[in-house]
Amino acid sequence: MTKTTIHANLSNSPRKEFIKDLNVAFASGNAAFIVEHVSDDMLWIIHGDQTHNGKEAFSSAVHKMKEYTADELVIHSIITHGREAASNGEMTMGGKKYVYCDIYKFTGTTGNTLKEMNSYVLEVK
Repeated sequence: MTKTTIHANLSNSPRKEFIKDLNVAFASGNAAFIVEHVSDDMLWIIHGDQTHNGKEAFSSAVHKMKEYTADELVIHSIITHGREAASNGEMTMGGKKYVYCDIYKFTGTTGNTLKEMNSYVLEVK
């Protein structure tokens, strides 16, 4: 079970709630939830590491990652505007600490279907 702390102000925003749920799903290995919310032409760029183009490639990558769950997730902020959103925080996994920032693009201004995600992840030493 991933310990989760939310410092972000969700301010009764359904999209911010969704981003929080998405981050929790990544941290806890809930691949089904994540894949359910992406478009067929999903693009995921993990800067400095890899790129996954299309829902099938994205799904494969997410299902491989579900074995690596976080011991702790801290979400510092979530920002949303129109078709875009961002979140940042930190995760502790296997005795290592990582900080992250994800930039999301949705298919529209309403709904929760992602079409692009840019991830920046750094190990804190």
